[in-house]
Amino acid sequence: MGRGRAKAKQTKVARELKYSSPQTDFERLQRELSGSSNSDTDDDLNGADWVDEDDWRR
Repeated sequence: MGRGRAKAKQTKVARELKYSSPQTDFERLQRELSGSSNSDTDDDLNGADWVDEDDWRR
């Protein structure tokens, strides 16, 4: 007993996810897929600061 409210909330969230249509930024998606980016945050992820996975073994 007592699970009815939680199940109802889960059902509501699942229904919203299933039938909602989120807004998609196609220009941003195209930039991301093409590899060109103007933001500084993406530049940080391109390798200069990443450490090789096996460095800890050496």
